[in-house]
Amino acid sequence: MKQADFLQELKEIDLLKQSLALLEWDSSTGMPTAANTYRSEVAGFLSGKCFEKETGPIIKEAIKTFSLDSDQLSEVSQAALNIVKEEYEKNQAIPNELMVKRAKANSRANAAWQRARKENNFSLFADALADNIQITKELIAYWKKDEKTAYDVLLNNYEPDMTTAVLDDVFSQLADGITKIRKTLKNKGTEPRTDFLKRYVAVSQQKKFIYPLLAELGYDFTRGRIDDTIHPFALGINHNDVRLTNRWNENDFIQGVLGLVHEAGHGTYEQNIAQKYEYTPVHKGASMGIHESQSLFNELVIASRRAFWQKQYPILQTYTADTFKDIPFADFYRSLKHSKASLIRIEADSLTYVLHIIIRYEIEKLIFNGEVEVADLPQIWNDKYEEYLGIRPTNDLEGILQDVHWSQGDFGYFPSYALGYMYACQLYYAMQEEINVDGVLASSYYSPITNWLIKHIHQYGASKKPNELILAATGEKLNPKYLLAYLEEIYFDVYQVEK
Repeated sequence: MKQADFLQELKEIDLLKQSLALLEWDSSTGMPTAANTYRSEVAGFLSGKCFEKETGPIIKEAIKTFSLDSDQLSEVSQAALNIVKEEYEKNQAIPNELMVKRAKANSRANAAWQRARKENNFSLFADALADNIQITKELIAYWKKDEKTAYDVLLNNYEPDMTTAVLDDVFSQLADGITKIRKTLKNKGTEPRTDFLKRYVAVSQQKKFIYPLLAELGYDFTRGRIDDTIHPFALGINHNDVRLTNRWNENDFIQGVLGLVHEAGHGTYEQNIAQKYEYTPVHKGASMGIHESQSLFNELVIASRRAFWQKQYPILQTYTADTFKDIPFADFYRSLKHSKASLIRIEADSLTYVLHIIIRYEIEKLIFNGEVEVADLPQIWNDKYEEYLGIRPTNDLEGILQDVHWSQGDFGYFPSYALGYMYACQLYYAMQEEINVDGVLASSYYSPITNWLIKHIHQYGASKKPNELILAATGEKLNPKYLLAYLEEIYFDVYQVEK
């Protein structure tokens, strides 16, 4: 086999995946509801063709040939082979019909989830969710190798080498640390004023403010676009087509603004993976945790800085006319970091956010490591919100129906958000050793921040494992102390707590 034949097969696989990505974007942004059955058929068909190629004779021959003689491979081909080999060994025994069944089930489940949300009724989603869980359990039987638990298998799909043993320990530290900070704020802090945050801001005004800001943060609009959706996401279709979606709220403008700041972190990452990796499986994020580190670096690190808003607040005031004319900067900034237990993950403040992830993590462990009935999940969900946050959902929409992930079969994904937050803070403190971050945020150009991330994270795509990237960029392995230190720095300042 020649290297060119291997790369051509990878390109054809990538073209199929680009088609599936476009279908996914369309399904979430503009597809007519009645088209769901047809879309499920198309998605299933293309997924089947893609899976056939990924586990087919050309890939099999490439693995056999180049594993024995890798000298003829370029750097790009070698990186691609490493990924292809891992995926092949994981998936080659899975029947193609099971993958087609999975794609169809995910498509049906997403439609059922949207209907259930519209009618605020989990029972309309329950059967589809049960199907997704059952199919995932069937896949775990094929995927399982050295992992100790079924849920460890799912974690490895999104974060290589991550285990429940590691997460149990890390999440325990975070839960204790965050609880301690919350108690300190309650006992010693001064609550910021927040009454003006619900003032009406038209979507058109929000867009005038946020679009230029996204460009400052590194998102290239000539290679991307923004559309409306129920649940915001970013989608990298190819090197020159990386799309963002958003959910706007004219009575809570910060939701849409920070939502896009978050998604732009994903988008900028995808746009800055080295172009040499295009049409190969290397042209993607190193892991979902690393991917989330880039979005959360934007949203919960950079957009938490006082220096960031000192520059951006006057601009916001310009685009919103007299809406915030009477609000001093100090009051505005402090209001953004107000911490209050909330029911909706994507609306959570940056202090309590991780607790939302821990809740989902514990429920997913119950689903796959234990025995739990789908019908019992809303009750379990509500109980855990009461345990960790002291509040209880009163309906399914503000409870178990809020996230899209399970409708797409993305079990094991949620811990990526917390890992991403930890990575982001660890990267921030490493960056601070080389760059005066607040000084950059006060300047006219944010490019030093973007360039640092490109140098240490973005350019590599999936050619390096997440633990390699973090160790090389920061000088140490994942350490939750940086997240806790950052939360304490920001919130003690905002709540005027003396150390």
